Amino acid sequence: MLYTHKQINERLTQAEHLWLFLDYDGTLADFAPTPEHVNPDPEIIDLLTGLAHHARIRIAVISGRRLNHVQALVPVPDVLLAGTYGVEMQIPDGKRVNRVDYDAIRPALDILKPRWAHLIANREGFFLEDKGWALALHARFADDFETDVVLSAARRMATKVASSGLFRVLSGHKFLEVAPSLADKGQTVGYLLDRYPWPGALPIYLGDDDKDEEAFSVIKARGGIAILVAGEQRKTKADCQLESPQAARRWLGTALARSAVNSTRRSWEPL
Repeated sequence: MLYTHKQINERLTQAEHLWLFLDYDGTLADFAPTPEHVNPDPEIIDLLTGLAHHARIRIAVISGRRLNHVQALVPVPDVLLAGTYGVEMQIPDGKRVNRVDYDAIRPALDILKPRWAHLIANREGFFLEDKGWALALHARFADDFETDVVLSAARRMATKVASSGLFRVLSGHKFLEVAPSLADKGQTVGYLLDRYPWPGALPIYLGDDDKDEEAFSVIKARGGIAILVAGEQRKTKADCQLESPQAARRWLGTALARSAVNSTRRSWEPL
């Protein structure tokens, strides 16, 4: 079902609680020049702080970035932070949760990393990101033809090295990543909804790319609302669309303004 913004606002008003699942890059903030750029945005921090203070609202930020980057970008109390698509988390009480055995994952990545590094050596526009739990090749600033050649070769290498059920290969525009099989935003959303149930909450997910589409399906199956943040129209599972991170922040500000402050304070107690 596709919703108008009016219909969504009506559902927000009628819901007892709101559970916001938010991507970061491309959704709350514009993309950084490289994944190593970690520049906290005071506007985003203020917005999330205001939302987190409302008893009616719960927030989880789910990013493809490594967790320590997310922690630096969102230094906001009472927000659940998930890095590497949910493989590593910081729950609101500050405790860290790793959903995968690092020692089972890392040996294959240590084999793949030097092979990918050799593949892109002396090639302009490529960037190899080591997230600890995952390896990602970025070719945002590389020549289109060379990107196709390099990422095709990188995929073949990844398939040979990470062939067990412990891994998955994620792709996107000028992008390739090898990550644990649980590096799946859809699985992460399902895990959080089951692990930290909140009766009466309306789940809402905001995201911008194909990794977020995996979460859209889960959110809608749980009776929630999926919102795509993108400037262009494209095929999506989302219920509606916002045209930019700036528009997403304005929309969240409206959600904040609509939220009552006299609700019972939410709890993050797990089952």
